[in-house]
Amino acid sequence: MRKLLSSPVKMALSDAENVIYQNILKYAAELSLNLMAVKVENRPEDFLSWCYELHNLCQNGVNYDLLEPAQLAPLKKMQDLLEKGVSITQLKMLRIAPWPVFYQYVEQNREVQALDERLRLLLHIEPLRALPLAQMNELDLDAFSGKHTAQHDPSVYNFDNEWFASTKGAKLFQQLLLEQPAEFDAALDCIPLEGEVSHQDFKDFVSKYSKIFHSCTQDKAQGEKAPLAPATRLLAMRRPDQFIALSAGKIDLYCQGFSTAKFNAFDFDGYWSELILTLRSFSWWRQAEPENEDEKALWQHRAVLADLFLFADKTTAQSSNYLRLKDRLENRPVRAKGATPRKRTKETAEALVDRRLAEPDTPEYLHSKRDSLVHEVKNGKTVDQAIQLFRAIFG
Repeated sequence: MRKLLSSPVKMALSDAENVIYQNILKYAAELSLNLMAVKVENRPEDFLSWCYELHNLCQNGVNYDLLEPAQLAPLKKMQDLLEKGVSITQLKMLRIAPWPVFYQYVEQNREVQALDERLRLLLHIEPLRALPLAQMNELDLDAFSGKHTAQHDPSVYNFDNEWFASTKGAKLFQQLLLEQPAEFDAALDCIPLEGEVSHQDFKDFVSKYSKIFHSCTQDKAQGEKAPLAPATRLLAMRRPDQFIALSAGKIDLYCQGFSTAKFNAFDFDGYWSELILTLRSFSWWRQAEPENEDEKALWQHRAVLADLFLFADKTTAQSSNYLRLKDRLENRPVRAKGATPRKRTKETAEALVDRRLAEPDTPEYLHSKRDSLVHEVKNGKTVDQAIQLFRAIFG
């Protein structure tokens, strides 16, 4: 373990990586006896692999039974730093990677990064891009804006809405989006659905987006500051080939990984000049549209998929809100006769059923049972449960 901990001294670390390494050593000193008891068989010679190896040892090699309660905090901070080291180093690769390297990396990490589920989300969003937010039902609006709830039937929303960036915690944004979707539409209309997005397009979007927050707090001296992160989620769903979706915690990772000046959670100019313009200089982003269909699907979402270069391990995909809700519904007890059913709005039940009936493999006879299916869904069944019941009866 001593040789493993000291090996980055011989590596060519960037300034950001060196800061991370020095902080890791600080926390490692508080865990020295526990770490020295861990058997080390692999000693990587590059910083990225080193971070992965030490993270794995902290997670699976340390004997937690021998840790003092006070040591849990430094161990967690050490793991967080190692994850940060992985993210920054992998994002640094994007500065020089050509398209084939980008594509190969994404494919190799398909499972750990839940790529298939992320692509199902983006595929669901695709027909919504041209649809005004004001015309979306509430569940699709949540999917577009990055909020997952228990009302998102896993048989229809077979993905976590919060991949790339969650806005569930942005309470004011969520409130205004429900109350004033037309104003958000006016902002998004500034961003063309195809072709180049110019700086002026972006500035027009920011102006209209910011006014929504300023006008909602006119009683205050300066109004409410418009938050950047929820805006980037809307932009990335509108144009996943042009924009990266951010959360507050990802700003520092991208700035350090791309070697740009750091901007804050309200700095729209910094987002454009430091992140988006830097992104546009990368070889893989400037790649012409591939002819291969699999590559094309990634290329069309290449900006938002930069997130796949952030840290992930085998627990990442399993943390999906979709999988957790699916598991909960599949294992919940059967509702007793006479119990109060789970409420759904009429619109939501119909939207769920219609979306499922539109799938090509749906038997024709189920279309004639649409109203009965809606009734069952309104009474608390999922769409899959209702269809299974009708298959058993009429199939």
